[in-house]
Amino acid sequence: MAGGSIGPAGVAKERADQYQGRVTFSVAIACVVAAVGGSLFGYDIGISGGVTSMDGFLRKFFHGVYEKKQHVHESNYCKYNDQRLSAFTSSLYLAGLVSSLVASPITRIYGRKASLICGGASFLTGATLNATAINLAMLLLGRIMLGVGIGFGNQAVPLYLSEMAPTHLRGALNMMFQLATTTGIFTANMVNYGTQKLEPWGWRLSLGLAAVPAVLMTVGGIVLPETPNSLIERGMRDKGRKILENIRGTKNVDAEFEDMVDASELANSIKHPFRNILVKRNRPQLVMAILLPAFQILTGINSILFYAPVLFQSMGFGGNASLYSSAVTGAVLCSSTFITIATVDRVGRRFLLISGGLQMITCQVIVSIILGVKFGDNQELSKGYSVLVVVVFCLFVVAFGWSWGGLGWTIPSEIFPLETRSAGQSITVAVNLFFTFIIAQVFLSLLCAFKFGIFLFFAGWVLVMTIFVYFFLPETKGVPIEEMIFLWKKHWFWKTIVPENPNDDSPIDSGERVGRTTVM
Repeated sequence: MAGGSIGPAGVAKERADQYQGRVTFSVAIACVVAAVGGSLFGYDIGISGGVTSMDGFLRKFFHGVYEKKQHVHESNYCKYNDQRLSAFTSSLYLAGLVSSLVASPITRIYGRKASLICGGASFLTGATLNATAINLAMLLLGRIMLGVGIGFGNQAVPLYLSEMAPTHLRGALNMMFQLATTTGIFTANMVNYGTQKLEPWGWRLSLGLAAVPAVLMTVGGIVLPETPNSLIERGMRDKGRKILENIRGTKNVDAEFEDMVDASELANSIKHPFRNILVKRNRPQLVMAILLPAFQILTGINSILFYAPVLFQSMGFGGNASLYSSAVTGAVLCSSTFITIATVDRVGRRFLLISGGLQMITCQVIVSIILGVKFGDNQELSKGYSVLVVVVFCLFVVAFGWSWGGLGWTIPSEIFPLETRSAGQSITVAVNLFFTFIIAQVFLSLLCAFKFGIFLFFAGWVLVMTIFVYFFLPETKGVPIEEMIFLWKKHWFWKTIVPENPNDDSPIDSGERVGRTTVM
């Protein structure tokens, strides 16, 4: 990093303080349109659980589950325990995992826009296949194409938002991805609530409407400007500076532009980002790229969002009541995102993660106690306790929404240097989708085996991740992306791993010494 002295927080402050610009209309529109990519992920999360609880869908593709649903001779917790039904939900995320790794070189070599277009087109194809499916093979092929779209979208959108946003508002603008995701979940829940009355074909409409956000993302990828970081990295410096001036609303962008040029020079010296991400100076970011998305899923949120209608029906809620309850939780999740948008760049990432974790633990323990005491096999919750469970679920969802929901994506997207940024984001997406796949595949079996203890299982993980954040995650609020390396050098633990001089840490794929100019 050229110029600047290291401040008390370990960040090179002088050049960061020289950054100029504001939130212009063009960057606001670009962020809103790009964030629509998050609605692909959210819509599928919301639509899957509702569709799998519809009788018309179950009769056509999972008749055995439909028969078990009609008879209550077995445990309430085991009505939907079917591995093929789980595969319908989880196959998408396995495909997304693989495609996210393919998306990394495309995002780096051809730009963020290219991945947005690929993601939208793949998701559109999947939505069409699902809506017209005549057998299980066609249905699963559609799910795989949806997964490819999500892999590309989740890889490119957070990067795009982080690189377009001004440093002082990066957290809030990056949360547009989470807002789009939660809006997609709520929209899907409301669609399910309406289409479940259109038996026996309502499920086709639910699945087919996924084409709407897919079209928006594809068109957005075509009309949006490329990020200046990507243009500069690919050798188009003049164009990159012009875009930077446009989105910052000023021609005085020398400091930020110079940081991007420095970063691009290092990035272009790295031929194999996935190998280079293993060097010591990138070790903290790699750990975060693995653990933060894993922890995000191990909160148990996807189990509630995927299988909310199934879960509520297992607790004795009627079909309409279960879909309505899941719609309420979706609305609460969407609303809670605004809390993060308003506070993330004021109170910081750590406070939101820790406070959200404590509230989630409390809610999961309460639900577990209620179900353990008042709900058993061939037994339904009373109306009063049913309402209480929904309320506590909503409090859990609120806590997730303002904490791990968005920040599980925001933090990994902002901590990597340019030379490993696309690779780091791919790892984040791949880990997230891997754990999403695992939880989606095994949740119904775990629910059958653990019963009410499933919520204690997730509460234990939330406790672990909250402790991890407290001790190992430094605050990234207000730190320019290109100067994030200095946080790790001042952290009590990571400074023992990250070399003080970047020239002491050679890239794995090159014999050259790399690193930006040493801070004076």
